[in-house]
Amino acid sequence: MLLLDALLVGLSYWGAYFLRYEGSLPDFELYRIREALPFIVLIKLSCFSLFGLYRGMWRYTSIGDLVNVIKASVTAEVIMVLIVLYVRHFQGYSRAAFFMDLVLTVLLVSSARLAVRLYFTETRIGIWPLRRSDRRDRRILIVGAGAAAEKVIREVGENPGLGLQPVGLLDDDPDKQGKTIHGVPVLGKVEEVGLFAEECDEIIIAIPSARGGDMRRIVSLCEKTGKDFRTMPALGELIDGRVSVRAIRKVSIDDILGREEVRLDASLLKEAYQDRRVLVTGAGGSIGRELVRQVCRFGPAGIGLLDFSEFNLFSVERRCSREFPGIHRETFLTDIRDREAVERAFGRFEPQVVLHAAAYKHVPLQEEHPWEAVINNVLGTMNVADAARAAGVELFVLVSTDKAVRPTNVMGASKRVAEMYCLALNGDKTRFTAVRFGNVLGSSGSVVPIFLEQIERRTSVTVTHPEVTRYFMSIPEAAQLILQAGAMGRGGETFILDMGKPVKIVDLARDLIRLHGLEPDRDIPIEYIGLRPGEKLYEELITKGEGIVPTDHEKIMVLRGCAADPEEIRGKIASLVAAAKAYDGILVKKALSAVVPEYQPYESHARP
Repeated sequence: MLLLDALLVGLSYWGAYFLRYEGSLPDFELYRIREALPFIVLIKLSCFSLFGLYRGMWRYTSIGDLVNVIKASVTAEVIMVLIVLYVRHFQGYSRAAFFMDLVLTVLLVSSARLAVRLYFTETRIGIWPLRRSDRRDRRILIVGAGAAAEKVIREVGENPGLGLQPVGLLDDDPDKQGKTIHGVPVLGKVEEVGLFAEECDEIIIAIPSARGGDMRRIVSLCEKTGKDFRTMPALGELIDGRVSVRAIRKVSIDDILGREEVRLDASLLKEAYQDRRVLVTGAGGSIGRELVRQVCRFGPAGIGLLDFSEFNLFSVERRCSREFPGIHRETFLTDIRDREAVERAFGRFEPQVVLHAAAYKHVPLQEEHPWEAVINNVLGTMNVADAARAAGVELFVLVSTDKAVRPTNVMGASKRVAEMYCLALNGDKTRFTAVRFGNVLGSSGSVVPIFLEQIERRTSVTVTHPEVTRYFMSIPEAAQLILQAGAMGRGGETFILDMGKPVKIVDLARDLIRLHGLEPDRDIPIEYIGLRPGEKLYEELITKGEGIVPTDHEKIMVLRGCAADPEEIRGKIASLVAAAKAYDGILVKKALSAVVPEYQPYESHARP
């Protein structure tokens, strides 16, 4: 690289004088060129090095590299002019030659780099016919003619190994009709996808901003063509926001629901979690795993992984070591119902932040085994919260649920008791906060995996009631907002997350069926089986009497209720735990009603 640049720099200096004298160089100028050339080469190569021209690989030359070539060349030329001005007062030197030398240096040095870039770039138009493959590439029709589509076409051209060939673009913008992107034409509007589908093997939806209704419309049009179709993920799903063809994936239910990308306050999150020891309970669960991954992005001093499932703990520890090898981690195969084991884990790890996600959450199962819900969700939370307070933890975040609002089931009531107890402990050195949100797409035991299993088996998709609705968000979104709310908490608050609009479960089932290329009620029947024990038609996020206050984050609100007296609530919980340890379901529900007056038990088959 240095030798080539030295040759080009010398050639440009000689060429400037050659052009200046129209090909007839006087002898004294030839002598002056030979005398000055070593210094010229040294000055220019030094400037090139100063501007980082030798740190990058020429095969990836970009606009930024060309800008640096111009900056380095101008700097070198200014230095040369100043030297000549100081030493010779510009006597006998051609000013035009210096200007032409600058232009030639930029042209020759940039051209060399572009030539290398061209050589390593597969252009698909036969510039390098010897490098072209004889294989038949998969033809793709791209929906969208924006920045994402441009990046797809560019990467396809630069990576022949992808085996893709764009045949056209579709976009609803009238100004883009008839235009081209890197030689690929905009053939028509999105509604016309059926007309051009025969020319392609696959359809790529390159509109990362399309969510909800727009995505549903595009997916419906693509389904009618009978072709395979995939989508580009939103920028928030990609590292550093770089769109890549390798990130193209199948359209998911997240796209159909249309959840907007979460805005995070990175500085606040760093302040809360960076260089701190963070303990995550239930670390092997759906939310816990994602909390671990999100926390590790902010550089904690250490991450503690606590779970009672051996396999889940092994899985999350393995993933953590693979993705964040530089972060200190400790595992605790611990049941939160064991107070001594919890205290031992806190004493060993000495956490500064605790994210408490361990809980039983399956509503019908907890309705049939209410004592287990109390012992795990209430007594287990008490053990963790008491240990956190005793250890002087700075921040304790309880992961709660919308089912804690006017609960009709044991699971929701038990989480409401856990909220009340944690908020009653707020004060001293430890800030206790709770974060309340709805259903999480794809979490273990949620409705989506059940629907997917039924669709795969081509059996009826079972929905409890045609009018039942739920709030949904994705696992990464839930984890990010939990961390954000925790960082915002001053103590004693219950944060609720903006879950958007509630979704009818039957509509969710129909969308999932269509995503599999099938038609609801024709290929896959939908069967209504009635509400299960403890279920409500509609979920709520706040209860009567709670004062809701907006926060600086558009997706997070805070409820500032009256905290209970710690000793009073301990006494009520003692009676509740006694009923649970007696395995008396009816007594458990009565005890829950005494702690949570708004709890209206569902008459189930729970027996003493």
